[in-house]
Amino acid sequence: ALVVTIFVFQLFGITINTMTLGGLAIAVGALVDDAIIDVENVFRRLKENQQRLPAERRPTLEVVFSASSEIRSPMVMATLIIIIVFVPLFFLSGVEGRLLRPLGYAYITSIFASLLVAVTVTPALCSYLLPNADFMKKEGDSWLVTYLKRAYRKTLDLVLRFPKLVLAGAAVALAVSIAILPFLGRAFLPEFNEGSLTISVLTVPGTSLDESNKIGQLAEQILLSHPEIKSTARRTGRAELDEHAQGVNAAELDARFELNGKHKEEFFDELRRSLSIIPGTNITIGQPIGHRIDHMLSGTRANIAVKIFGEDLYRLRSLAESVRKQMEDIPGVVDLAVEQQVDVPQVRIKANRSAMATYGVTVGELAEAIDVAFNGEVASQILEGQQSYNLVVRFNEQNRSNIERIRNALFDTPVGPKVPLSQLAEVVYEKGPNTISRENVQRKIVVQANVSGRDLRSVIDDIQVRLDKNVSMPQGYYVEFGGQFESEQAATRLLTLLSLVSIAAIFLILYLEFGALRPALFIMVNLPLALIGGIWAVFFTSSIISVASLVGFITLFGIATRNGILMIEHYHHLLAEGKSFREAIVQGSLERLNPILMTALAAGLGLIPLALGGGEPGKEIQTPMAIVILGGLLSSTALNMIVVPSLFYKFGKRVQ
Repeated sequence: ALVVTIFVFQLFGITINTMTLGGLAIAVGALVDDAIIDVENVFRRLKENQQRLPAERRPTLEVVFSASSEIRSPMVMATLIIIIVFVPLFFLSGVEGRLLRPLGYAYITSIFASLLVAVTVTPALCSYLLPNADFMKKEGDSWLVTYLKRAYRKTLDLVLRFPKLVLAGAAVALAVSIAILPFLGRAFLPEFNEGSLTISVLTVPGTSLDESNKIGQLAEQILLSHPEIKSTARRTGRAELDEHAQGVNAAELDARFELNGKHKEEFFDELRRSLSIIPGTNITIGQPIGHRIDHMLSGTRANIAVKIFGEDLYRLRSLAESVRKQMEDIPGVVDLAVEQQVDVPQVRIKANRSAMATYGVTVGELAEAIDVAFNGEVASQILEGQQSYNLVVRFNEQNRSNIERIRNALFDTPVGPKVPLSQLAEVVYEKGPNTISRENVQRKIVVQANVSGRDLRSVIDDIQVRLDKNVSMPQGYYVEFGGQFESEQAATRLLTLLSLVSIAAIFLILYLEFGALRPALFIMVNLPLALIGGIWAVFFTSSIISVASLVGFITLFGIATRNGILMIEHYHHLLAEGKSFREAIVQGSLERLNPILMTALAAGLGLIPLALGGGEPGKEIQTPMAIVILGGLLSSTALNMIVVPSLFYKFGKRVQ
């Protein structure tokens, strides 16, 4: 199955990366599920055939064919359902879509390849390897299987005696699990462990390059005083034509670190305390990938972006300061800063339209002439060896070095004479904003913050309560929350909606397969049973549900449905053979014990390395998924073995 998956990757140009490998790692335990089901059924039917009288024995190939055909339909249907539940993953957009879609491609491709192998290669191998194997001559099951079946038989007798009690207990367990959901935190993506930091140091606009360089050097010295920091690098300012142009008052430091057993949050808190001694700076601590994700989501360098919209810049600044004061003492809020919008000295040129009309100059012509004169225009290029340089033509220093010389700078006019700029426009010193931020044409200012020691959703909820209670927005002014919170809400809504569609599709497939409503409902019971273990697994580990955890729940629904299909299908098969109603339930449950336990064990063992590797770089997204699937597998497998027989016994159609 893995080889087929690699060929498919090559065919469609899908690369091998952390996410595709993660998809294969999550699927690796499930890849053998179809083969386990097929081999177990063939093995059991061959042993039954072996125990018959020689005259009554059927040909080996016929037994293998009938045994494989017996479970072919439920096996194909279960795999189809697993693929369907993964479809919502491909509708995710933005950062989460780019991250998780490759994982979905790998998972679905490998699962489908395993089905092809199970319906073609596996039966052929069974016909060659099983009939003459030594263990086929042994009567009965192994000691372990015998012990498990004996214990399970006693459990079944008890369960079928009190089916209402079993169903009530399962309902209570589900209700309790759902009740703890509000107490779980919410986040967009799990925090990455990258081994390096991106630290933003922002000073007051207008700070000189020399002063900004001194601040940057001080920040580097403070960082290197921590033994965990191994090296640093710094960028001060960005070029005007850069995608993220910024002045020399802004510096970015990259620092490589090794924790050596120290907790990451504790280390970050120490860095924040150390860097807080630098006066007049806003410092934000993040990691390279997380930093870029935040920047793509909201345009800020932090997890939370509180965006305040309105017309008047000075009113926006006042409101932003009020918001900052409300946020500063909320637990979990760190790196709190207001977007630096301040007034800076500017030379303003106000056109004198009546004077311009006298000389026949239009506003557009004057604006273009001023731009060329003081900003310059590329006239040609100069080649020096292999390098080329733009030749920029503009006024010399004598005509643009101060406001007086700008006023006296001469400009051509259509009527002929050159006239000083002061005769065409008023040139004055004024103060104006260093920057004006807009979103959807509206002016805005941003209050940004990171989250430490708490989940994102609870911090946002506290901020919203504080702002609603203590900050009154004037008419025409309003607040929006951006960043990871906004993306988490959108992704959760989309996944929830599409998951409901997938569940409806699963129900339709089951109904078409069994031709009745009740068997489909009995199998669908496995979904809430799986939910129980998944919720408690999150509760006892990180206590935070992220988009990765939601994908884990989606994956779990498909895997959990398989067990119910195997049991209900076998009940029907035994009833069709003439077994009594109770006997069909007991025998069917005992005969499905082996494949259900083996498939669950195989899937669980494949997920354990991912579940235990949460602190390792590259496994941050797969670990929450693996934890949810492991917890759900445990609860759905255990409860499936007692709840489905009870449900079928209580509400199933009693066919003799």
